Amino acid sequence: MRASKSTSPDTAGGFDYPPGELHKLWDKLHRGDREPWPDSKVIAGLCAKNPSFESFLDGHGGAAQAAEGLQSAWRDFHAGRFPQAIKLGGTLGGLGAVVANKAAAIYSSKARRGTAKRLELMQAAITRGEASVKQLPEHPNSHYMLALVLGRYSQDISILKAVTAGLATRVKNHLERTLALEPRHAEAHVALGLYHAELIGKLGGLAAALTYGASKDKALEHFQRALKLAPASPIAHIEYANGLLLIDPAGGRGPAEKLYAEAAALTPLDAMEQLDVERAQYGLG
Repeated sequence: MRASKSTSPDTAGGFDYPPGELHKLWDKLHRGDREPWPDSKVIAGLCAKNPSFESFLDGHGGAAQAAEGLQSAWRDFHAGRFPQAIKLGGTLGGLGAVVANKAAAIYSSKARRGTAKRLELMQAAITRGEASVKQLPEHPNSHYMLALVLGRYSQDISILKAVTAGLATRVKNHLERTLALEPRHAEAHVALGLYHAELIGKLGGLAAALTYGASKDKALEHFQRALKLAPASPIAHIEYANGLLLIDPAGGRGPAEKLYAEAAALTPLDAMEQLDVERAQYGLG
């Protein structure tokens, strides 16, 4: 029986962790994106490597105040308060753009594809992401979150516009840069697997290979690597399943249903994962 899609992106609750508990759970919550716990020591280290980030913080209360703000933004994110995470993260420079853009990518699913609201959310996220990459060029998630919102935006515009703007190439470049900086980034592996699968699904295997170097083998390699790195991640299972259906709609049905079932049986740790688990349960109907 198909499960009800009861949880909405801005009402998913039950995961409002106090700061101490959030810190304890941080590694599990971020097993997919490897984001470091944003304390003043981490932020000070980034300032030492990135003068433009240090200059930004000097005008916004310094590392300690930024750490407090970032922890609050992530608390909002994990609790499902995505608009609040977008707003607060958006005030905190390159690192704040990471949480703001991850929240925007999820919150945008509330709006139908191609609507003005969704396009506005993604355009603002792209602007934040580009500034984050400029400010923190060696931070893996600056690149990953920019790739994420570029990919989401490309789904909302015509294929011709996406190709003309070179969005597919930009997404790939930022994902590859993410993995060059952090090879254990499971979510980047998921995204690259889906990148290959979507191109094959839209263009066909031969055209996707000739135009973008996309291949079924590369897609599967990235999906399998993601599951190895984050076996309890619902999204890794779901997007692997979706990728299989894009590559081979008929032959991929059985393995995809198995992956959906595995995702549906996982215990979510935050609002994002709860939405993913419900999505998997719904997909089994």
